[in-house]
Amino acid sequence: MADRRLQVFYSVARLLSFTKAAESLHMTQPAVTFQVRQLEEHFNTRLFDRTHNKINLTAAGERVYHHAEKIFEVYAELENSVRELTGEISGVLILGASTTIAEYMLPALLGDFKEKYPDVNIRLKVSNTDGIVSMVENNVIDLGVVEAPVNNKNLAVEPCRTDRLVAITPPGHKLSKLGTKIPVQAILDCPFICREEGSGTREVIMDYLRESGVDPIQLNIIMELGSLEALKGAVEAGIGVSIVSRATLLKEIKLGSVEVLELDPPLERPFSFVHQKHKFRQCAMDELLEFARNYCETHKADNA
Repeated sequence: MADRRLQVFYSVARLLSFTKAAESLHMTQPAVTFQVRQLEEHFNTRLFDRTHNKINLTAAGERVYHHAEKIFEVYAELENSVRELTGEISGVLILGASTTIAEYMLPALLGDFKEKYPDVNIRLKVSNTDGIVSMVENNVIDLGVVEAPVNNKNLAVEPCRTDRLVAITPPGHKLSKLGTKIPVQAILDCPFICREEGSGTREVIMDYLRESGVDPIQLNIIMELGSLEALKGAVEAGIGVSIVSRATLLKEIKLGSVEVLELDPPLERPFSFVHQKHKFRQCAMDELLEFARNYCETHKADNA
């Protein structure tokens, strides 16, 4: 409903980047630039200072941004009010999820949600935990689902389910001869395959080692991979051992392509929803949050 020029300006102002705004709006960068220039012509003043590949809001831009924020909040309240009256749940929701959650938890959840609310269109962005938190902070996405602790106190964080992590080795590996449960120190003697920097799984593992009295530097990391499937494939190929979510191993357990060993002490982490505390939410967002809470409660035993 709101003026398209104002919507585009608002996205650029939030992200302070024409490129990022174009990506978030699914527009070309020239189209974004054109819309902003039209708004500047309307007000007969510059709204951005552009210097050395950086942009900043001018004094006029700051005022427009401040009022645009209020305008979009009123529009959201108006749409929610009417939809509450008619019972209609529709709109576009932009979600972000870290890789493990996007690949192994969300497909079934979003499929069930879409069946119940066919008029809600969902867009999903996949990144590591750091990337998802950054997108929530910058209002690029409405809701993030992450696999590591979030330290930004300006964001609302709500645990949705508990995930258990386990050690995996190639079949017949020497660690499997220790039994189905191994002390974490036993992994230090083995070549270790790890996720990339910024990965929630990696961060959780490093914190777990410290809490268990092990300096992470003692890990014999021989490979860092940005893909969980590539990591599992490397373990299957006998390159090393790793620690992953048990929920991601259904296929490998069925095929017997890896050995799954519980850790002592056990390693668990919460999967959490993260969103802006004070951002006005659409009805569809509230419905998705409530649906996801119920879904996680119903399926909490899936990772046992």
